[in-house]
Amino acid sequence: MNIYFYKWLWKSHYIAGMIVVPFVLLLSVTGVIYLFKDNYEKEVFNNYRTVEFNEKRISLEQQLKIAQTNWHKSPEAIVLPTAQNQSTQFTSGKFSHKSSLFVDPSNGKVLGKINVSETDMHKVRKLHGELLLGSFGTKIVELVASWMFVLIISGVYLFWPRKRGLKGLFTIRLKKSKRIFFRDAHTVLGFWFSILIVVILMGGFPWTDVFGSGYKWVQKNTNSGFPSTWQGQGLTSTETSLKPLSLDEMIQKAQALNLVGEVSLNFPKSLKGVYTVTNQTTRLSEMKSIHLNQYTGNVIQQHSWSDIGIMMKARLWLMAFHQGKFGKWNFILILITAVALTLLSIAAVLSFFKSKSLREIKINPKHNGKTTLFPAVFIIVLAVLLPLFGISLFLVFMFSYVVAYLKKNQSSVLKTS
Repeated sequence: MNIYFYKWLWKSHYIAGMIVVPFVLLLSVTGVIYLFKDNYEKEVFNNYRTVEFNEKRISLEQQLKIAQTNWHKSPEAIVLPTAQNQSTQFTSGKFSHKSSLFVDPSNGKVLGKINVSETDMHKVRKLHGELLLGSFGTKIVELVASWMFVLIISGVYLFWPRKRGLKGLFTIRLKKSKRIFFRDAHTVLGFWFSILIVVILMGGFPWTDVFGSGYKWVQKNTNSGFPSTWQGQGLTSTETSLKPLSLDEMIQKAQALNLVGEVSLNFPKSLKGVYTVTNQTTRLSEMKSIHLNQYTGNVIQQHSWSDIGIMMKARLWLMAFHQGKFGKWNFILILITAVALTLLSIAAVLSFFKSKSLREIKINPKHNGKTTLFPAVFIIVLAVLLPLFGISLFLVFMFSYVVAYLKKNQSSVLKTS
């Protein structure tokens, strides 16, 4: 790589880093807060999930009617209880649109309702994912994440020790100037956490508008997502002349499957529809979707992890890792990385303001050198994979050359005058 491209990469890294740092700090802080979602909401949910055990029970069929009567939403599924002092939880909707209603199984009393979209942690997630600006905010976050990806790769290249050798990978010079101290803190932390930050970023991209939509399009057209019948589409229950099994009987059928994690029984959507048993678990390899005939309780079709396409598997794994869902080790790793990202971002800002001259970061668009093939191809590939980065990079180049052109014309006018 010639000296011009190296200088351009260095100055671009410097300026782009200063622009995205405020967003990076916000994403780091909100990400850390959201990591504690389960701990924060556990007490709220336990107020509704836990009841005093009573041998007297009313049927699940009756409880379903109570939920239908006392809820403006239509119950779509029931969470299989795992303890005798657990309330009955009916759910409607998915993800951020999911709502739950809790019924005391001993007396049919409605204990409460929880709408995900109204929780405090959902607001934190909206701030983290879209800056509370809707679709426009989502695109800003995607653009910042795209540049973060580029900054990490360029930072590793720029920092790779040349003069100091491998010692530069492990040491922060404490006795030098404050600028060197903060710069070393930024580069050392950035180097050692670079891979983890990239993996975490990749876990966030499936939620984005532009890249996420493109990823889903490729996934759909390569048939590498969930099987078409994962949610029960296209499957039907036969023996419609029989009387459907009661909800209590279907719950027994679902419990006999012994699935791990939180297990839900999704209700049929029509007289020919099927019951679908699914489980939410951090052990992704044990994910299952099993469809039951609503008249006989027999298994019509079932799917497991092996039936899921490679792109969806990658997406599920990265998104779970991004949220620290794989247990304590994952939680701690994400927490430490988020703290490190915050510290290296602050160190970058302090190093910037400790510079002897801010003119050092000025980019001169004119050069006499020739760019090599590799960096050009590398930038093109990134621009294609990360469309918002590509668009923003094009605008940056255009702005640089327009400014250079105007300065050139201005100097020509001054000379002739």
